[in-house]
Amino acid sequence: MESSKGYERGLTWIKPSFLWMMYRCGWAAKEGQETVLAVEISREGFDWALGNAELSHYERGVHPDRATWQRTLRHAPARVQWDPERDLHLNRLPYRSLQLGLAGEASRRYADEWTVAIRDVTPLAREIHELARAGKADEAARLLPDERSYPAPAATPGT
Repeated sequence: MESSKGYERGLTWIKPSFLWMMYRCGWAAKEGQETVLAVEISREGFDWALGNAELSHYERGVHPDRATWQRTLRHAPARVQWDPERDLHLNRLPYRSLQLGLAGEASRRYADEWTVAIRDVTPLAREIHELARAGKADEAARLLPDERSYPAPAATPGT
C-alpha cells in the first residue's frame, strides 16, 4: 500500500501493510512523516519486483554461503524483508509482513510504469488512530483498508 524512502540509502520501500506503516510513521505524527500516501501499483509490477528480489539478510539453508548472498544482493533490483505485523495499538503480532525495497531498475519501473494511483490517506490514518485511542476498536477496524493474503509467485524470497 504505502511506500517511503527507507532506512537503506537509495531504496524506495513498499510497505503493503497499513498498520505496519502506521507503526513506522507513528500514525503520521513522526517528524518528516506527517503525510502518508497509499501508492497503488500494478500486480505485474509487484510480481516482477518479488521475482527479482533477494532477501535483505543472509539465511543459512536458503543461500549457499554469505559471500554468494552478498553478491546477489548487491546486484538485485529489489530486496525482501519480513517485519512483525502490528495491531491497532501498534503492538507486535505473531506473524510478519512483507517490506519490499526497490533500487535501480525496480525504482525506475515503479515510478514510470507500475504506479496506478496515489492517494493521501493521512486523514484516514488520523481518524483510525483517534478511534483506537478512544477505545472504539471496532469502529477503527471497519475503516482499515481491505488487506488480503497475496498469492506470491513461487520464487518469492523468504516465503
